[in-house]
Amino acid sequence: MNGIHEERAATLARLAQSRAEILRVLEPPAKGAYQDPHGADAGDGAFPRSRTMKALLSGRGIGTVSAVIGGLLFARPALVLRLLRMIPAGPIARMLIIKAIAALRADAGRQ
Repeated sequence: MNGIHEERAATLARLAQSRAEILRVLEPPAKGAYQDPHGADAGDGAFPRSRTMKALLSGRGIGTVSAVIGGLLFARPALVLRLLRMIPAGPIARMLIIKAIAALRADAGRQ
């Protein structure tokens, strides 16, 4: 009987450990725990919120995305046009305008 209780306790301990690990992975990072290369916190509600999108929208990420889009444009232009219709233009345009204004201000500040 004692062996069964020990096995059960060991199994419950492993389950508790895996649950804690899953919660740690799935919980959003604490405010200020992740610093974006552009200086924004992950928890400040700014677009984009995910680390993946922030990486894709960085300098190297934009180059990669544009290369993929360029390849698709040459290979399957109809597919690219169909995908463009699915993209929400408003938030992306707003983000690009904000980035352009910030870049212009940074260039004006250096001179």
